[in-house]
Amino acid sequence: MEILIVGAITGAGVVTGLLFAFSNFAMQALATMPNEQGMRAMQRINEKIINPIFVAFFLGTPLLCAVVGVDALMNLESERSGLLLCGAILYLVGPFAITMLFNVPLNNRLAEASLSEADVVWPDYQWRWQRWNHTRTYVGIVSIVLLAFGLIG
Repeated sequence: MEILIVGAITGAGVVTGLLFAFSNFAMQALATMPNEQGMRAMQRINEKIINPIFVAFFLGTPLLCAVVGVDALMNLESERSGLLLCGAILYLVGPFAITMLFNVPLNNRLAEASLSEADVVWPDYQWRWQRWNHTRTYVGIVSIVLLAFGLIG
């Protein structure tokens, strides 16, 4: 089980680190560009992020967290199970579910938008997307901390 926990922590770290980079500087940099350029750059990023390495981490980490969470539920008498369960649930709710429920639909709408609509679409997208990105980033960080303490607990 420890190997699966390490895998979940690693995957959560990779995905949450990516989200952190967007919250910390990437979206800020895109926001300084003219609307059409920033919007086009984000459209390209959203196209290129769907690649085997990202997909493996993005889909594999929730699977590992689900296994860790189920194991923690089955071993509630263990001191570390509460930390592992909470960490796994937070990852599933934060970086995974928020992405699927909020950021992906925003990305899909951005992909369908014409650059001629950039002055309206891009500022609204940035505000909504960043709000959800900040949320999933912070939840992801807390999940990593809990999983790590559960591993050493």
